Amino acid sequence: MDHPDKGATIMNSSEQPTPPWTLPFGRPDWVPHVTDGMSILVTGASGGIGSAVVRMLLEGSNCTIGAHSRETPCAFDDDRVIPLVQNFSNADDCDRIIDSFVNAAGRIDALVCLSGALHYADHWMNISEEEWTKEMQTTLDQPFFLARAAMRQMKKQASGGRIILTGTESALHGGSPISFPYAVAKRGTECMVQGMAREGAPSDILVNGLRFGFIASGFHERWHDRTPTQMAERSELVPLKRGGHVDEAAALTVFLLSDWARFITGQMIPLTGGDWL
Repeated sequence: MDHPDKGATIMNSSEQPTPPWTLPFGRPDWVPHVTDGMSILVTGASGGIGSAVVRMLLEGSNCTIGAHSRETPCAFDDDRVIPLVQNFSNADDCDRIIDSFVNAAGRIDALVCLSGALHYADHWMNISEEEWTKEMQTTLDQPFFLARAAMRQMKKQASGGRIILTGTESALHGGSPISFPYAVAKRGTECMVQGMAREGAPSDILVNGLRFGFIASGFHERWHDRTPTQMAERSELVPLKRGGHVDEAAALTVFLLSDWARFITGQMIPLTGGDWL
């Protein structure tokens, strides 16, 4: 197919701008879908990947979606979406968001944990104990407490469930000097996925993770002030010569929530465009 100039910004069928460093990206004319009636909580639904997951579920599935954000309600104009606002500072906050969603939806069949941040942006040799602790709390502790609360509720319901966590490909290679704490925490997520999958399997609760490479989700611009030039340069390091599109991340997420993925658990699935080959 023909593609616009690299400097252009196109619109995909979900009406979201496509950054030039994700081109060429041809969005298929179909989307994966989940079982009718599922109740799915997406934490971090205001972010690039989180909002893409919610949009794709709305596009192809008949389900109830909890759209969590930290400060202001997510703006999805659909009565299938339950907006939830919660800032995670401790385990009680994580328990509270699961309880709030269950109270509103009646149950929880899946948790997609996409909330997170990258606070520290200097060489790890300079990080303070307080800054290190903050990174661990945000990137490792919060997903653990969210997943634990969700699994407890799923076990109580006795009808199975899905939990999806996120990692980063750079964690397998020691991270970078300025994202080392983040990478350490994400490597811990890999252990969490395996241990929780083993715990959940007898109850038909499947736990998997997505190990993202360079996805053009806005994360790098938001937390590391990356410029368009820097983003384009980063895409050139990927063998496929582009960043991943948020809809590609969403499609893989929804597939893991679908019935086609009922024999997948305890896995970290990479989405990298061949990065680190």
